[in-house]
Amino acid sequence: MQQIVFVRNVNVGQRGHPSTADLVGAFADAGFADAGSFQSNGTLVVEWETDAGTGASAGPAAEVLELAMQALAARTGLEREAFAVPSDDLVRILAADATGPAWDRRELTLHGGGVIDSAAPAVTREAAHRRCRIVSSGLGWTVLENERDRESNATPVIERVTGGPATSRGFPTLQRLLGRLA
Repeated sequence: MQQIVFVRNVNVGQRGHPSTADLVGAFADAGFADAGSFQSNGTLVVEWETDAGTGASAGPAAEVLELAMQALAARTGLEREAFAVPSDDLVRILAADATGPAWDRRELTLHGGGVIDSAAPAVTREAAHRRCRIVSSGLGWTVLENERDRESNATPVIERVTGGPATSRGFPTLQRLLGRLA
């Protein structure tokens, strides 16, 4: 099962950040040798092997990601969080929400919380404060639309709302990723 992994707080090539080799190597150390990096922002494509008889994956995403992030810390001394979305789900999310004149100001945020209620007053206030709005949400993911071009407000909104870490990628980046995978 192909997963798209977002590693939080990565800018490859910058001091204090893991390298592409570190990221890919961490997944290899965790037993996933076919991980591939996309761009320099900590986005990876990882194949979870499944059992031919049962279709069961190598483990729940949280367990797989925890192993890989432990391996990354062992390699680099850097602690990071990671979140994953199945590529089929990513295709569905983009198909539903990558339309309209402002689609390129949208971001997909992955997080460890549940489904975020976009109508909750505290959520709408936080999004408005950061000049964005929630478009849609599912278990562990949220699509936000920024009011202005070249702004990226989704991660701080979701981190504030959930109280936990989150990480986002812009829809144009995700469209390029899906194009590469096609």
